[in-house]
Amino acid sequence: MRVSNYHGMQRFHIDPGEYCVTKGKGIITTLLGSCVSACLWDEHSGIYGMNHFLLANNRYARELPVIVSEVGRYGIHAMELLINEMLKKGANKSRLKAKVFGGGNVLYNLFQERSLYPIGDINNRFIVEFLKNERIPLIASDLGGNQGRVINFVGTDYSVYVKRIKQKDSEKQLVVAEKKFFVNQLEEQSRLLEKPSEKMTIW
Repeated sequence: MRVSNYHGMQRFHIDPGEYCVTKGKGIITTLLGSCVSACLWDEHSGIYGMNHFLLANNRYARELPVIVSEVGRYGIHAMELLINEMLKKGANKSRLKAKVFGGGNVLYNLFQERSLYPIGDINNRFIVEFLKNERIPLIASDLGGNQGRVINFVGTDYSVYVKRIKQKDSEKQLVVAEKKFFVNQLEEQSRLLEKPSEKMTIW
């Protein structure tokens, strides 16, 4: 995670596989392709946080809820890391609210080659199922499509600014990096599972 200054506020830049939890004035930002970010906050305590994860898979049963699948176990782990860190800092799980973003199928050709279910779709299904199962209200979402997104989660009012990336730009910025991340995630999740447009939108 990198930290920079933006108009007197700290700006936390998270990469795939990372998460950030903080309080007070600040911005958490990331670049999403097939990955998903969950933005969670507890307005009473002022604690808020965001993650960036990818549910890579070699096989997936479409009729099976993602949350109870093998790949879903990794997603639960990613979400628990974020939630547990928020609780440690003073948030209350019963007060958490969520906005979720990402899951664009920018790696479409890769999944055609491997005859895999599009990873963006899996990520999107998982996060909606997880929040419903955990009874965390989903306030807003921008999921799917075939474009990347830059998202900025602002801690002053818990708004999320979303900028879609043009297809040609997303290919340059995302596809190469996500192909590499996809392979790395397959290896990491296997180890874990062995153990018991141009316009900006405010959400």
